[in-house]
Amino acid sequence: MGGISIWQLLIIVAIVVLLFGTKKLRTLGSDLGASVKGFKKAMSDEETTSNQATTANKEEAQSDADFDVKSIQEQQQPSVKTEEQKSQNKEQV
Repeated sequence: MGGISIWQLLIIVAIVVLLFGTKKLRTLGSDLGASVKGFKKAMSDEETTSNQATTANKEEAQSDADFDVKSIQEQQQPSVKTEEQKSQNKEQV
């Protein structure tokens, strides 16, 4: 009813072969195959690098929890800057 029959497909293939020629279609097919192969290789490389990255992130996350604990006295002491420290900061800017 709305489908393409085998005869219509054969006519379309014949027209395409006449327009482009067999050499051009052969190179087109090999180029298409090479690009699909390259795409699959890139996807597998991306998958392995992402797996390596997630394991590295897990290791870093475990080491991120290591921090120095300050006592309450150290936290409450205001940091008093001397004139020398203030002048050094101004020179750096």
